[in-house]
Formats: sequence, structure tokens, C-alpha cells
Amino acid sequence: MYRLSSFTLREVIVNSAAHYGDKPAVGFVGGEGTSYRALGAAAAKLAITLRERGYQAGDRIALLSENRPEWVVAYFGITAAGFVGVPILTDFGTEQIANILAHSEAKAIIVSEKLRAKLGPASPTALAIEDLLVPHGGPDPDPASVFTPVGESSLAVILYTSGTTGNSKGVVMTHKNLVWDAWATRTIIKQHRNDRVLSILPLAHAYECTIGMLGPILQGPSIWYLDRPPVASVLIPAMEAIRPTIMLTVPIIIEKTYRASVKPSLEKVALYKHPLFRKLLCRMAGKKLMRKFGGKLRFFGIGGAALAADVEQFLKDAKFPYAIGYGLTETAPLLAGSHPSKTVLRSTGPAMKGVDLRIADPDPHTNEGEIQAKGPNVMPGYYKDPVRTAEAFTPDGWFKTGDLGYFDTLGNLYIRGRSKTMILSATGENIYPEEIESLLNAHHYVADSLVYGDGNGVAALVHLKPEAIETLEAAMADQLDDAGELLEAIRKEINPRLAAFSRIGKIQIQKEPFEKTPNQKIKRFLYPSKSAKVPPETAQDRGRTV
Repeated sequence: MYRLSSFTLREVIVNSAAHYGDKPAVGFVGGEGTSYRALGAAAAKLAITLRERGYQAGDRIALLSENRPEWVVAYFGITAAGFVGVPILTDFGTEQIANILAHSEAKAIIVSEKLRAKLGPASPTALAIEDLLVPHGGPDPDPASVFTPVGESSLAVILYTSGTTGNSKGVVMTHKNLVWDAWATRTIIKQHRNDRVLSILPLAHAYECTIGMLGPILQGPSIWYLDRPPVASVLIPAMEAIRPTIMLTVPIIIEKTYRASVKPSLEKVALYKHPLFRKLLCRMAGKKLMRKFGGKLRFFGIGGAALAADVEQFLKDAKFPYAIGYGLTETAPLLAGSHPSKTVLRSTGPAMKGVDLRIADPDPHTNEGEIQAKGPNVMPGYYKDPVRTAEAFTPDGWFKTGDLGYFDTLGNLYIRGRSKTMILSATGENIYPEEIESLLNAHHYVADSLVYGDGNGVAALVHLKPEAIETLEAAMADQLDDAGELLEAIRKEINPRLAAFSRIGKIQIQKEPFEKTPNQKIKRFLYPSKSAKVPPETAQDRGRTV
């Protein structure tokens, strides 16, 4: 990798175009790919077009498109030229997009034909993203001449998060926030020119944009995109074709793979019940899983939400090259992580080099408290929102993540859950819904779950798997509300594995799938909340095996 003279997106595209030249940079699976040189030239052409149309440095230019090579062109064409990018998540509706465009004061929007229908009548001037890699004749412009230097502290993008707790916020990111975070990931995983990245997560999300796009563009791998949603019938052939060495995912992808195919196959083998043979069988299953993913993976990053404990245990036993990361949009995003060879069960690993993390007001018994962060990747604030910005930082300048966790003696970070979702028992114990949900989601009848406090105890909503619903419909003539026996069986199976104060009092069926963010977190604000403390455990509960 080349040496950066400053942490700006201008430096990234100019140097990568020159340094990696004709090597493929981005492309669709099954296509030839666009070279680094062509990527830089196309981004420069867009910058020229925007200037010719009268847009000036600092103007907001929105970007709404599914993942594609042109998205990368647009991102650099906007930001490296000193405009401010406003990447928009594709799952937002028309009203949300209109609000974002208005709040950000976007002067133009680069949009794909597929998503143009989501634009409202008051939308700014729209440019077709499909045109950005179409040859227009004439010599290619020199990115170094077109992209004049910008300051590290200059505003690069405004990220509007989908969030799980309500209204979206405009997260302000400077050039240094983004580029430094992408550069710092090299302390966890160094990428090489012969690496192949298969990109399946939304590029408008900080996780994929920084780690799955900026990181590779800095270091020279090729990035490959799907032209369709990453369902199994599309993803498996793509992995066979690309044979990726690096992938980023959210937990639901590997959890579904494990529970749908790997776990049932293991449980059919009688020796799997014996601890002596379990790791050996998992290792064999891991080799088969590696082949399914193309056989060349060396880094399988998992982030965005908590990975189920049973799935992580399998990946660890299987020696699958997984790595857990932790971060937030407000931190560009990565704060902590580790190389696959250094993963620690249930931990995100240590703070990334150059980032400072601390636990605020730790509990004297558990050492748990709010995780707070400092570093070059931490945002300066929320766009046009000084009140929320002030609330997000401590008086001494630490960013308040809102996540609860603790460090072990080796400096590995463990996440317990969100402070806003934590339930406080009447006797003072902390109950973490995410931990209970992990157990529920591992149940063979449960597809997804949400745990909350309802004033009478711990309650849960569960969305059942199709096979469970079919069984109930056949038995009860479609009267799904009367599935009490099944729900009680699930409750009785899970509760002995929980501390007495955190046991589930009632379970109800969630008929429709939970609404989720792009990184597959349930939008909790749409469902029952922890409105009251959980009462003390009953005499019947006390003394049960935990």
C-alpha cells in the first residue's frame, strides 16, 4: 500500500488510481470489472459534470442506488471534489427519503433507474447513476488535476441511520473520520492486491462502505457486487465464481446457514452427542462450509448485531476464519475487533489500535458500564442538531455509545446490550434482552424474537419458522392465537437456562416478520418497550437450576 499524505478521500482515489492502475477495482460478479485507473477517471468526470452544472464545494449531493460499481464512482466523484455526499439506504420509503433530502438540503441526487420511483415531486435534480461508467469519448481526465486538495476536517458525508430507536439522525463524517478508520483496519486485517472481496451488504451503511469499500480501495483488492439480492440461489454461485478471500456479513446470514443445513446434518450423526467427537465433527463441517463459500476465505467479518452463542461456538470449533467487530455509524464505524486467529468467544476483541475505549461508572460487582470512545474516527456531531450532539458526548469529550459492556483482564471487550433496552429487575439486577433473544432464536421452532419488560415480568414476541406455523395450522385450523401449548413448551425449555430474575413470564406470537434495519437489527421502537421494572422472582422460580 502507498503512503497517504493526508487522510482524505481525495488522496485515496488519486493515489489508488495511479498506484494500482489497470488492476480490476470494482465489478459485477460475472463481469470483467472496472480498473482502478478507469474508476479514478470516471469519478473525475462526474466531478467535472457537477461543477459544469453549477454545484459548488460544500453542496450536498445525495446518492440513492443499490450496490454497483457506479456507486463507488459516485461516492468518490462527490466527496473527493469537495462536495458533501448523502448516501441513502435503499430500504427507506418515499417519505423518509424526502425528509432526508430536505434536512440535508441536497442540491442534486444521483439515483438508479430501479429506485427513481421512490423520489417525491419535491426531489432535487436527479442524475442517472447508470451513465457514470458509459464511455463519452475524448481523453480521460487526470484525477490529480480534477480533484484539488481538501482538508482532513472537511465534511465528507452525512449518514442518515435507519436506527432501532426511532427517528433517523444525520451523522456528520469528516474525511479523516472515514479514511483513518479504513486505514486503521489494517491493524486487524491487511488486504493485498490479489484479495477478492464479495460485497453483499448495503454500501450506504457505514459498515460496508468503510470496511468493505474504502479499506479495499486503499489496499488494492478487487471488489465484486451482485446484481440481485443475496439470496442463497444467487450467493452460492457467486462465491463459486469469485472464490472470495474477504467477506463482511451480518449475523443472520451465517446463523441461517448454520441452522438450515449445518446443524441438522451434525445432529444426524450419533457421535455428535459425545463431547469427545463434537469438535472433530465440527471441524469436518467447517471444511465443507469453507468449500461452500468458495474455499479461499481468510477473513469472514461479522458485525452489525450480536452473533448467536451457539453459532459462534460452532465457527470456533470448526476453525472457520470468522472475526467479530464492534462499532457504530458515529464512529465511522469500527472501534474494536480482532483477526480470525485471535478471536475470543463472545468478545469483540480489543479496541482497535489508535482508538481509546473506557467503561464509564462500572458496576463494582460486574465491572459493567457504558462503553465510551475517543479517536480520530469519532464524528464531530449530528447535522443541524446541537442538542443531540451535546447529549452524545461527556463533558471531557468522550463519545457515549449507549452500549453496555466490560473488559476482561486481557483487554478484550464484551458487549452486554444497549442501555436503552436493558431491563432492570425490581431487586436491582440487569436483564439484557439480547442474551435471552439469542437463546430463543436458537430454538428449532423460532425464526426471530424480541424480549421486553411488560410491567409484570419478562415477556417475549416470537416469529415462528414456516414449518412450525404449518404444523400449528394443520392442528388448529388456522387459529394461530391458540398456540399456547407450543409457546409454553418453548418457555419451559428456555427458562432453566436463565437466571431466576430474568426468566420469561409470557411468550406471544409475532405473526409477521419483524421490521428490521439493513444490518438486520429489529426496529424495537415499533414494538412493546420495557415500560416498567420486572417484579421479584416468585418462590416457585427460586432454586431452579440456572
